[in-house]
Amino acid sequence: MQSDILNTDIKYLAGVGPKRAELLNVELNIYTIQDLLFYFPFKHIDRTKFHKIIDITDDYSYIQLRGVIVSIKMEGQKYKQRLTATFADQSGTVELVWFSGVKWILQNLKTNHEYILFGKPNLFNRKFSFVHPELEEIAKLENKITSSLQSFYSISEKLKKNYITSRVISTLMQNAISLIKIDIPESLPKYLIDDLKLMSLSKSIKETHFPTNANSLSNAVFRIKFEELFYIQVQLVKLKYLRISKFKGFAFKKVGHNLNYFYNNKLPFELTNAQKKVIKEIRHDIGSGKQMNRLLQGDVGSGKTLVALMSMLIAIDNEYQTCIMAPTEILANQHFNSISKFVDGMDLDIRILTGSTKAKDRKIIHNDLISGKINILLGTHALLEDIVKFKNLGLVVIDEQHRFGVAQRAKLWKKNINPPHVLVMTATPIPRTLAMTLYGDLDVSVIDELPPGRKAIKTYHYFDNKRLRLFSFLKEQIKEGRQIYIVYPLIKESEKMDYKDLEDGLESISRAFPPPDFTISVVHGKMKSAEKEKAMQLFVKGNAQIMISTTVIEVGVDVPNASVMVIESVERFGLSQLHQLRGRVGRGADQSYCILMSSYKLSKEAKLRIDTMVKTNDGFEIAEADLKLRGPGDIEGTQQSGIAFDLKLANITKDSHILQIARNKAIDILKNDNLLEHSDNQVLVKQLNMKNRHKINWSVIS
Repeated sequence: MQSDILNTDIKYLAGVGPKRAELLNVELNIYTIQDLLFYFPFKHIDRTKFHKIIDITDDYSYIQLRGVIVSIKMEGQKYKQRLTATFADQSGTVELVWFSGVKWILQNLKTNHEYILFGKPNLFNRKFSFVHPELEEIAKLENKITSSLQSFYSISEKLKKNYITSRVISTLMQNAISLIKIDIPESLPKYLIDDLKLMSLSKSIKETHFPTNANSLSNAVFRIKFEELFYIQVQLVKLKYLRISKFKGFAFKKVGHNLNYFYNNKLPFELTNAQKKVIKEIRHDIGSGKQMNRLLQGDVGSGKTLVALMSMLIAIDNEYQTCIMAPTEILANQHFNSISKFVDGMDLDIRILTGSTKAKDRKIIHNDLISGKINILLGTHALLEDIVKFKNLGLVVIDEQHRFGVAQRAKLWKKNINPPHVLVMTATPIPRTLAMTLYGDLDVSVIDELPPGRKAIKTYHYFDNKRLRLFSFLKEQIKEGRQIYIVYPLIKESEKMDYKDLEDGLESISRAFPPPDFTISVVHGKMKSAEKEKAMQLFVKGNAQIMISTTVIEVGVDVPNASVMVIESVERFGLSQLHQLRGRVGRGADQSYCILMSSYKLSKEAKLRIDTMVKTNDGFEIAEADLKLRGPGDIEGTQQSGIAFDLKLANITKDSHILQIARNKAIDILKNDNLLEHSDNQVLVKQLNMKNRHKINWSVIS
């Protein structure tokens, strides 16, 4: 049977065996013939064109020659052997060189036999040579599946050392495909294949590995990419429908005294149009009788906390309790202070619960939660403890949600018999394509305006030789009454990394800004909480002009008087983190600045990151650039959704058009059959079960 062949252990495939099978298991996660067939090439190179040796120039990357090996020579000592061969065509000769696997290569090379050579020419002493080229004996090509477009597979160093090259994978792939006598069973419904005119799964797999031509390869790749993205979207959209059908939400029908009083008497500034739009969306959700699951995106300083507070006031007016969970004590305290200030004078009970809360205070908080006395509870992971119980929790706000795993967020659902409304907030702008994938089961709101009176932060890049100029600028700012952040990537000097460190920086800054004229506050992750808080407060209250820190201030420090952010060894930071750090300034009405300091030795990617920061303050533009530079797998939050990500070919950034088609199709299908009960959709059920067999079911978790 076909399924028996596909599930056959890879060690039984011709050319593998137990030793190679173990390497394929560990290095490439290939255990069966099916796993091998779904190990797709990362590129294809046109092999129809042949060059003459005489025409080779140093402009060429990979080229193809046709000729014979005229001589072979082994050189060097036992453990440092080098194999060389002279390769010739009618126009001239080149040298071929091998440094590893020389005994195996020597056994397989034959003089005066015709070969096709593929490799990269290297120019040394005005002569061209090929190091570790691919050689294919022309006489053996007749028995192989041939293609004008040759597939290249990603190979680890360990595989290379064991002589498993891209060409070996290609040979194994040919052996696997030759075993498949009938079509591989389809993994998409027939109506979907017909509707999109998709290539069959069997043909797609064969054409991806051994393309007939460029057009056929393109169609095959589209089919495989579509399927990968489609099943992610089916899972996400299905979760959304399941949640809506399974859970009723608390209906907050009343807009009462607390919200009206706050809006008319306490609102610190006129709401932006973006804030008004988001509040309207939230009011619709929490009044609908269906449980809200909404993601609120907004740049640093865009007013997300104010929107969250107004949403909580609606819940309180409807006699429900609310809570905000933040990832750090600093941020939890920041929310507590700002919300307490917003509602000062209103009859509201607001508390904070963190790891630092004393036992006797915890006991009081626990009792007052159960009695319903507390209206708003702010806190960290401490809110998740089983002992923390509410009388009637109606709205949960999760800030910087990418720092919490799915299992952690799930615990908040269990604080009530019916799940509360959930508002997830992030100041890390998420590109639309990634949001569609990570948060496809959430409704998304965006605050894309800054409150009135805020000025755009000016960002500059200085090399280390401009440090005196920088110090002069900082002194001018301090003279005008402003405060300065200086952030370092490391606390101590590192032997492995040539970056500026906080200890060394403190020494040089103390010399340039000596007491008693200047006061410097120091904060880093290895300090005790009390020490850290004391140093923070010194700066927050304006008693220190400069705060030297590591990235512990990335979130949570709100000092409107701070107008300059200096980031040392900027090449060490990612774009998203740089944008977060820059967001610590520009929170008042004064002009603010971000100074990016670096050495002259910058990689291409570091230059791109710096250029992006200097060019734009737009968090979404920065997030898109970050996604392109790092890829989706590295962006914080990709493991938070609880969805089976299994992308072999698709790329969320580059394939956004395919992602949109996949999402639209998933919505269409589930709109008509949200439980996937129709007979035509049983293939979807089967595939989803297979994809999720090793996953925990988070189907009801935000």
